[in-house]
Amino acid sequence: MADLVDYRSFVAVVERGSLTAAARQLGRSLQAVSRSLQMLEQELGVELVARTTRRSRPTEMGQGFYQRLKTALADLDLAREQVMQDGAGIAGRIRVAASSRFGVAYVLPVLAAFMERHPAIDVELSLEDRYVDLLSEGFDLAVQFGFLENSTLRSRRLGLIRRVIFAAPRYLDRRGRPQTPDDLKEHDCVTRFSHHSSDSWAFGIGEAAREVPVKGRFRSDTAPARIEAVVSGLGIGQAPLYQIRPYLDDGRLEMLLSDYESAPIPLQMVWLPGIVPARVRLLIDFIAARLPLAGL
Repeated sequence: MADLVDYRSFVAVVERGSLTAAARQLGRSLQAVSRSLQMLEQELGVELVARTTRRSRPTEMGQGFYQRLKTALADLDLAREQVMQDGAGIAGRIRVAASSRFGVAYVLPVLAAFMERHPAIDVELSLEDRYVDLLSEGFDLAVQFGFLENSTLRSRRLGLIRRVIFAAPRYLDRRGRPQTPDDLKEHDCVTRFSHHSSDSWAFGIGEAAREVPVKGRFRSDTAPARIEAVVSGLGIGQAPLYQIRPYLDDGRLEMLLSDYESAPIPLQMVWLPGIVPARVRLLIDFIAARLPLAGL
């Protein structure tokens, strides 16, 4: 028998336009979303979604079912949240970890809205550019970049983060614009130094990913310093798009080599397995509803 996960998968497919996009939104595998949709259709005895290799669209019957189901799920979420608000589990402290720049710009405003809505909850936000150990460091939740490999943590994907190449117009006017990643070998690149980093940048070239060696006269261990160095004309940089968007908007930086971008990095929430306190579950849902980021 179909369950709530199957119903939510169907709603996500209709809203996102494809099984792949729905899987990404829900933090499930493509195969799991496909199985949910097939199970629901078999149980109801009708085709709900017409599928092609590129798109998925609801049938006429599927569209009507979607409209009624979406309302029912919204009512269910509202009832659930109300019970949680009225229960004892909605008070207490939540410890959250996030990276420094993303946490300030995106996570903090969501936490502020959550605390305004739930005055009995306290939030402690730690901003560090590293992966935290939720169990040993006592965190309830972390918002982090990257893939989870061989992890027992539970997760929920929020979106995808683009890593882009950029430079200041005055540098490009002086040195020219690279047309391919290999052209970077003739340019100064502003790079990161740490015991984890290497002097190479990842690109998507054709169907494959490839590392291209880079070098330059300026290096730094902090993202703000590297970005300001590029703005000052010291070379070409690489960073997540969200970090340089204000500079692109006001013309101080230009994006380069967009056709060769590497695969985007997942952004996700992670938390410990087992019973999740009501206040933490409520925050997870709140963040997921307000940080639907894609290609940021």
